[in-house]
Amino acid sequence: MSKSTSPYPHLSASATGTGLVSHAGAVLLLRTAEKTGLATALTTELAPYRKPLTRHDPGKIVLDLAVSLALGGDCLADIAQLRAHPELFGAVASDPTVSRLISRLAADTDTALAAIDRARATARSHAWAAAGTSAPDHAIDEAHPLVLDIDATLVTAHSEKEQAAPTFKRGFGFHPLCAFVDHGTGGTGEPVAMLLRPGNSGSNTASDHITVVQDALAQLPLDPAYRVGKKVLVRIDGAGGTHHLIEYLTKRRLSYSIGFGLTDAHADAIDLVPEQAWTPAYDADGQVRDGAWITEITDLLDLSTWPKGMRVIVRKERPHPGAQLRFTDRDGLRLTAFVTNTRRGQLPDLELRHRRRARCEDRIRAAKATGLQNLPLHGFDQNRIWLALVQLACELLAWMQMLALTEVPARRWEPKRLRLRLLSIAGKIARHARRVRLRLAATAPDVDLLVASLNRLAALPAPA
Repeated sequence: MSKSTSPYPHLSASATGTGLVSHAGAVLLLRTAEKTGLATALTTELAPYRKPLTRHDPGKIVLDLAVSLALGGDCLADIAQLRAHPELFGAVASDPTVSRLISRLAADTDTALAAIDRARATARSHAWAAAGTSAPDHAIDEAHPLVLDIDATLVTAHSEKEQAAPTFKRGFGFHPLCAFVDHGTGGTGEPVAMLLRPGNSGSNTASDHITVVQDALAQLPLDPAYRVGKKVLVRIDGAGGTHHLIEYLTKRRLSYSIGFGLTDAHADAIDLVPEQAWTPAYDADGQVRDGAWITEITDLLDLSTWPKGMRVIVRKERPHPGAQLRFTDRDGLRLTAFVTNTRRGQLPDLELRHRRRARCEDRIRAAKATGLQNLPLHGFDQNRIWLALVQLACELLAWMQMLALTEVPARRWEPKRLRLRLLSIAGKIARHARRVRLRLAATAPDVDLLVASLNRLAALPAPA
């Protein structure tokens, strides 16, 4: 008998354990789906796709797929992780049944997506109502609007898929355009629209941006009187700086804050700005930032071809070491600009508000960690259904944090950390007095947080 030199205990393993649940923390997602009414809404909206005498409900299959993505899955077959624990997840459809449903939905894509979107909108309304003061639409006005962030991202295709095409970064795949509701500096965010596009789609295609804005507005559970108004702010990077899109936002009376590309003529106008007209910029904490200044050049430009009310605000700053300057930069300082129709507020506040659009990159990163990194299906319409599943998974995580983790640091955790710290907590199924109990691992570091979150969800009223 030799002594082990490994720093880890030597164990013998066997597949004989029973009653164990490896992802017992996922019960948080299931309770969230129930308390927001998402489970019921999906069952109702997808009822036309249920064939007579079938065992599995299409709404539950779609919800199970979304839960598997929220747990870290990246293909349809990963639903097997749920199928292994019927005591927690109920009856889960087989892989062929799942595949047939996706094909059936993809054969009638627009109608199926409309049904899923209606279920999402219904659940979002319940979630935001239950969140109270933590909801994104709480006490919004023109000075504190609900924020819609829009951005595109590249998704690589590693095989030939329908409508996959070369991208502007010399890759191959797709170029989806996404819209997210920002939960503010104290929270995360949730997707409200995703438009799947071929990889060679333009970054600044105005018609695509308008489609995404329309889909996003349809998801907001606002009073119809406020559906169009400056209580909603649309933030986009320079890809949104087109006449057609800004005209559309102006006609809809939406607030906007959009990146604006500078030309040589704009740079020449900036040269005319006196030094005393520049105001120090703010950092992320709202404090004066050294080496960055803000000014407005609206009156120095000919904006007759642009919508009325558009303001052009410029930022100049010392570039980071090694950064390459552009032809429009001046005196060794980097120049950037954005446009807005917000009339009130100090320039540094408006510029900081626009710069926080970078939080959309965090939302995209979270979505890629929740199924967006890979579009696993061959057909374009099938991958449109997959994109709807990604949105459902991201929304489940966001609503769970908003409702159950409101007053703790976990409110801002990204999906990977949520999975490691909460959703992966194991448990054991125990039966006593005709009741089934889930006994969570008492030694898990965050098990108390998980239990407190479940109690918080249990205290919420059922959706009307």
